[in-house]
Amino acid sequence: MSGKMSMTSKIMVWMVAGLLVGSLINNFAGDNAWVQDYLVMGLFHVVGAIFISMLKMLVVPLVTFSLICGVCGIGDLSKLGRVGGKAFALFMLTTALAITLAITIATFFAPGEGFELASATTGAFTAPVAPPLSQVFIDLVPSNPVAAYAEGNMLQIIFFTILFAVCILMIGEAGQPIIDLSERLNSVMMEVVNVVMHVAPIGVFALMAKTFALQGIDMIVPMIGYFAVLVFILLLHATGTLMLLLKVLGRVSPMQFLRKMRSAQIFAFSTSSSNATIPVTLQCVEKRIGVDNSTASFVVPFGATINMDGTAIMQGVATVFIANVYGIELGLSGYLTVIAMSVLASIGTAGVPGVGLIMLAMVFNQVGLPVEGIALIIGVDRLLDMVRTSVNVTGDAVVTTIIARSENSIDMDVFHDADAGHEKDVHLPKRAPV
Repeated sequence: MSGKMSMTSKIMVWMVAGLLVGSLINNFAGDNAWVQDYLVMGLFHVVGAIFISMLKMLVVPLVTFSLICGVCGIGDLSKLGRVGGKAFALFMLTTALAITLAITIATFFAPGEGFELASATTGAFTAPVAPPLSQVFIDLVPSNPVAAYAEGNMLQIIFFTILFAVCILMIGEAGQPIIDLSERLNSVMMEVVNVVMHVAPIGVFALMAKTFALQGIDMIVPMIGYFAVLVFILLLHATGTLMLLLKVLGRVSPMQFLRKMRSAQIFAFSTSSSNATIPVTLQCVEKRIGVDNSTASFVVPFGATINMDGTAIMQGVATVFIANVYGIELGLSGYLTVIAMSVLASIGTAGVPGVGLIMLAMVFNQVGLPVEGIALIIGVDRLLDMVRTSVNVTGDAVVTTIIARSENSIDMDVFHDADAGHEKDVHLPKRAPV
């Protein structure tokens, strides 16, 4: 083993450095116009935005080619339906467990009791309008696939790509050249991921520095109860509930899993986007954990679109917090309604921009809480969104691993190999035969 620092360690170091630099700027140069204009909103903003754009640039082509390879790799259409059914059921189960855990623990700690509304900047909040459920189902099918790809509508892209790949299988031998081409293009896209990873530490530094320079640690203080309870439950779900499911249903070591998923979790934390983290999640699940591409390429993009564990936990804690702030007693029936609404909303609002706030507004309206109360938690939501996304990505990988174990499509030698998928391996992707 060489003494060279791994990419995950580099990203961790630069992330902590960005947090420290941003916090120092917020404390000592928050009013300095030059620092704010040229450093925070200049250099940090530009570098961070370019890095996020580079990650998002990878998502659509990588998901498309990987999904075609995955569906064609599964081959058996009945198995494809079975994998899809398992994925949907498990994602709904983890969301229901997440919101139940959140409400139970938040009710015990009771954040928001004694909270002074005058001490917070409530401001005005306009709830986003949620599309009707009927429209959500209609929008699953793209009327124009080119527009779906151009707009990055993941649900429509997944629907069209799966349909396209299934039809490749149905035409038999004539579709083989398309499969071969997709495998070559998928190899190229994985190499593009490797290239982008080289600038990842700098991009992560810029994102963290800008976030903490603008947000600062001080604004957490008035909301410390809400913030602490929410972070505690998010971490408990990621390291407790999900790991218990992994151990019982997946029959693999949770500690080994967490070690192997560390780089994807760090990326999710710094980018706050499950979709932007798809390339890294796929790389970890396939190269580090050993899940077959046919399973990983199907379940991971699906999970990044509909898996809402972190958002569901935020809804549970926010509901208890706002109910306590306004002195509203919801009771058992109210909290059961919140659980049911959160699970249903995670399906009905998948792929909709601003999904977290839409889901929260829907829940508040349903149980009679003032929607303007959301303005109280918006201030710290950016920081919490980073943790939520890490939890979501962890849930995507857990479900993928469980399904892979049930379908016998995981290489356990790779899973148990501590060095599998490190940089020396990642930069040598398998090439399709020429």
